[in-house]
Amino acid sequence: MSFPKSLKEGINMLEKKTGEKPAEMKVVKLYALMLEKMDASLSTLSACEHLQLSTNCIEKIANLNGLKHLKILSLGRNNIKALTGLESVAESLEQLWISYNLIEKMKGIGVLKKLKILYISNNQVKAWDEFSKLKDCPALVDLNFVGNPLEEEAAANDARQQYRDKVAKMLPKLSKLDGVPIVRDEE
Repeated sequence: MSFPKSLKEGINMLEKKTGEKPAEMKVVKLYALMLEKMDASLSTLSACEHLQLSTNCIEKIANLNGLKHLKILSLGRNNIKALTGLESVAESLEQLWISYNLIEKMKGIGVLKKLKILYISNNQVKAWDEFSKLKDCPALVDLNFVGNPLEEEAAANDARQQYRDKVAKMLPKLSKLDGVPIVRDEE
């Protein structure tokens, strides 16, 4: 299999492979293509609701401004270091799958007011003050945070329940953490 040299070329390859017009596709699968950039050709995917860009070499979230209907963004297994660039999908994005990247800081996550599901496992988030930025995502109900230094430290120190309790208190609408339902005491 030959890999596309650009996202635009990847979109063209997808059209040839499926026979569908990318501008009309609701689910766009551009994973495992060795893509390095999210370039302006993304704006051609105007009907896209689920964009799969996982398992590429992307370093930066960018050029989402034409994706007004985007609900699910899959960017797992890339080289992304920051959560910036999400502003243009703030009104539509409900799920962000961004596990296995290089994210340390949560700056930028707070624009996602409709975000319900965040899979951000196996990144580099170390500090509670960064984690606390998730409070700015009022719709968040499902969070996978396993494999981040913050969670790993709790597991190593046999403090997993304290970690879960702290997260549950910090994010009162959360119903699932790291794949396990959160059980809350009746008040």
